Order: sequence, then structure tokens, then C-alpha cells
Amino acid sequence: MQLTVNGQTHEVDVEDDMPLLWVLRDELGITGVKYGCGIAQCGACTVHMDGLAVRSCQVPAASVGESEITTIEGLGTPETLHAVQAAWVEHQVAQCGYCQSGQIMQAASLLDLNPEPTDQDIDIVMSGNLCRCGTYPRIREAVKTAAVKLQEA
Repeated sequence: MQLTVNGQTHEVDVEDDMPLLWVLRDELGITGVKYGCGIAQCGACTVHMDGLAVRSCQVPAASVGESEITTIEGLGTPETLHAVQAAWVEHQVAQCGYCQSGQIMQAASLLDLNPEPTDQDIDIVMSGNLCRCGTYPRIREAVKTAAVKLQEA
């Protein structure tokens, strides 16, 4: 099957029901997406599918079709961070860092859909992404900072 990930087309020979998470990590070597729970409850595996946040552990490879998949590696570059990535650094959100790629991908999708989220909007949308380190107040502030930066751009 053919997948478009971070703007590049890849041919993969996998079972139709293989979760996208494992296609990305094991077949394509894209390791920014993390395995957390395998049941779409923690958000560590969040990627974008045509711009919307999805839990890649629950997306069968065959269902991707012609959709564009974006992982944390495709969101920005080290030279040009996405506004959410830059805000994460500015607010020193990450502690252990394990959940952060999923958190960032969820936040970027939120801001694409709602460029001026309230604290309640942020809390509701981000509630499906768990952080064992408890950096939720910094996550909320980083999302608000990124929203302002995106509006200024």
C-alpha cells in the first residue's frame, strides 16, 4: 500500500489491519510518534490525518487511503519550529517528554480548528492527552501563546 507521510510517499507491505502507529514506527522508522496505551486513551500516538488529530494506535493502515499523515517530524523543522513547538520550548512544557509529540500534535490540530480557544476549550480538547508529569498548566499557557503567535503570522 502507498502512504503519504510528512509530504513523502512511501510504499509499505503490511497487513491491512496493522495500526498506523506500527507502520510509522516499525516500517518507516518515524519514532516521534509514541506508543502509550494501545487503546486510544492516552494520546501519545497522536498524529494528523488530513490535518485532524487521530490516535494512530487505532487507525488501521488500510483506512488511511490517500489521506496525508503528519507526525511531529513533519510539523516544523529544527530551524523553523511550528508555533506550538516554539511555545512548548518557551514555556518549558516538557519534563520527561514522552507524551509531548502527541500533546503538540493535538494542540496544533486544536488551533487549526479554533484559533482563539478559551481555557475551557483547551482543557476539553487536550484532556485526551495524558501527561504523567502533570505539566497541564504549562500546556494550557503554551497553547494560548501559540494561538497568539499564529494569529500574528
